Amino acid sequence: MYIRELDLRDFRSWSELNLDLNPGIVLFVGRNGFGKTNIVEALGYVAHLSSHRVNQDAPLVRQGTSSARVSATAVNQGRELTAHLLIKPHAANQAQINRTRCKTPRELLGVVKTVLFSPEDLALVRGEPAERRRYLDDIVATRTPRLAGVKADYDKVLRQRNALLKSASSAMRRGYGDTEGASALSTLDVWDTQLASLGAQVIAARLELIDQLTELIPAAYEGLAPESRPAHIAYKSTVDVTDREVLEAVMLAELGAKRHREIERGISLVGPHRDDVELHLGTAPAKGFASHGETWSYAISLRFAEFQLLRSEDSDPVLILDDVFAELDAKRREKLVKLAADVEQVFITAAVDEDLPENLIPMQRFEIGVEDTDSGRISILRTPDKSPTEEDTAAPRIEEKEHGESDKAGDEDV
Repeated sequence: MYIRELDLRDFRSWSELNLDLNPGIVLFVGRNGFGKTNIVEALGYVAHLSSHRVNQDAPLVRQGTSSARVSATAVNQGRELTAHLLIKPHAANQAQINRTRCKTPRELLGVVKTVLFSPEDLALVRGEPAERRRYLDDIVATRTPRLAGVKADYDKVLRQRNALLKSASSAMRRGYGDTEGASALSTLDVWDTQLASLGAQVIAARLELIDQLTELIPAAYEGLAPESRPAHIAYKSTVDVTDREVLEAVMLAELGAKRHREIERGISLVGPHRDDVELHLGTAPAKGFASHGETWSYAISLRFAEFQLLRSEDSDPVLILDDVFAELDAKRREKLVKLAADVEQVFITAAVDEDLPENLIPMQRFEIGVEDTDSGRISILRTPDKSPTEEDTAAPRIEEKEHGESDKAGDEDV
């Protein structure tokens, strides 16, 4: 897979950006804060419907505007699809595929597939369980978009159940003998049934993914740090996952067992929202015990495994290396360069050329600058250079479209 065209409008610091792209290594160079990461963030948002930097949509929309637009044309084994996404912080986002409006943005999942390496990946090892849950759920959604809907429904039911536990806590303590308490407990029973049904599907999908990553992650880590302790992972759940055929019944029983504590605390204590992925080096947990180098190796191994898994099932996802070379030593740089060498398309961002390995030759190179305007500072694209090894290859075409002009299907709608 590769991205043939990427268009942004009012996305973070970009007032407008139109890129015609080719397979191979695409390099974006610019000083920190100039907007190079915003480009790959936009592509990642189309792929995963979330940002790797923030949890809310509001920061994605350029200051002074009401919405942001991202369009990406992906070519996958000769088939071309264009994903359009309208990001609206205070309303529901809208999406289209070519000329067809989507009922929900989740229908975009799978059109663009990316794997992102970034300095934020250290949080996969050092951070809270939510980071590792998101790592699993993003891969699950990319591979099986239907399960993204299951996870969204689970989160919705979870919010409703937590709201009930908080608002009707005193009534539920009085039990079924009280009219108000009986009504609240009956409603809680309904939420329990739905939470167990959806939660079991989420856990089952994660366990299946863990089974596949169990082989890939240790092998990737050994290749990066052969002198270190062996890496292995395990899924830690709030329910007994020994028998995967009865996960729903087990979760429902556990909800019943924890009901008194949940009513007292006003929060749901059972379910995939409380689970974690345990990362180990030898017999010790990686979090808190791994050195800085081991932490980087583990984080890279998680992304390596993700890339290899997606590659084995379909064509190559687009590989994104966001400001990572400046953080890595020579060995890890070499490993990433080897991976990038045979990938159909790679996006790389760097503050200066000196951050890049000498043997990494981009096919396209874009320099990012900034410009002060009446509406604030915006990112701009400077004249791209020719590839240093391709004297006969013209610089990629950068078009400035007139307002109102549209050569992309669906611009008039999304």
